[in-house]
Amino acid sequence: PFSPYRVSRNSIAASVTGAYPSPRMRHFFSRFFVSGLGLLLADAVLDGIRFDGAASLWIAALLLGVVNAIVRPLVILVTLPLTLLTLGVFLLVVNGAMLALVAWIMPGFSIESLGSAVMAWIIVGFTGLLANWLFGERPRVEIHTVKR
Repeated sequence: PFSPYRVSRNSIAASVTGAYPSPRMRHFFSRFFVSGLGLLLADAVLDGIRFDGAASLWIAALLLGVVNAIVRPLVILVTLPLTLLTLGVFLLVVNGAMLALVAWIMPGFSIESLGSAVMAWIIVGFTGLLANWLFGERPRVEIHTVKR
């Protein structure tokens, strides 16, 4: 029978043994790496952001991903009326607060003020936007013809 997917024994063995990371894991690690670079850039540019070392920076990037996946949606839901009232500008405060929460959890990461956290979040966000623009998947158009 016809199959649109070509599968060989080598690709099956590699996926079963974990030789190739799954697309979700590649996406997770790329977002983790981009967040770490954004935090590194924020640390270099802003005076109000400080990391004690490289390990604390990468742990903060990992925690930021966890906080954004779990806490941030709940906070956005609770603050939805205020976000609508400010036409979305309050989301900057929410994002900065998520970064401040990570700094509060981690002993090797400090933020002086909410303003520094918001500015750091803008830098991290633009780093992610730039990485998506440069390395993200491009939209594509597919044309399928059906013969009857």
